[in-house]
Amino acid sequence: MIELFGAGAVGSVTLQTVDITLENPIEGVLGGAVTAFLSTLVFGAVALAIRPDYVDRTAASFLDDLVGSFLYGLLGLVGVACATFLLVISFIGIPFALLLVLVAYVLWAIGSAIAFLAIGDRLVANRENRLVPLAVGAGINGALVLSGIGGLVALCIGAAGFGAVVRRWLE
Repeated sequence: MIELFGAGAVGSVTLQTVDITLENPIEGVLGGAVTAFLSTLVFGAVALAIRPDYVDRTAASFLDDLVGSFLYGLLGLVGVACATFLLVISFIGIPFALLLVLVAYVLWAIGSAIAFLAIGDRLVANRENRLVPLAVGAGINGALVLSGIGGLVALCIGAAGFGAVVRRWLE
């Protein structure tokens, strides 16, 4: 303790130590890249296994109108954010807000996987085994996230894929 204005003074200041720990930024970027790669691969493989025709139609919709898909994705994200906010402030809607966010995340992951599958399909035309273009697309997603600034590009591609899913759902 440091006393101000000499002994017996009214004011005093207590100094405390603050422990600041910084994480290794490379671990965070690498973990994000691995997560992006694996989520694209898993959600894409599940979507291909369950509804391959839906995946093909949505990928075609994504490639036909990239800007429209991106705008649908942005509007969908704004809609989810607004609906989540309104549900949370009502307190009774908090479980529904959590459910809405979970559903939106799954739809985002599926849309992003479909978008990267479409990009991988353009690079590697392998109609016998759809997992090859999916793996190429997942690799592109992981590489974009790994590059740092490419994460913004991956986010935009994911938004456009999400928009393609939202558009197909609304039609």
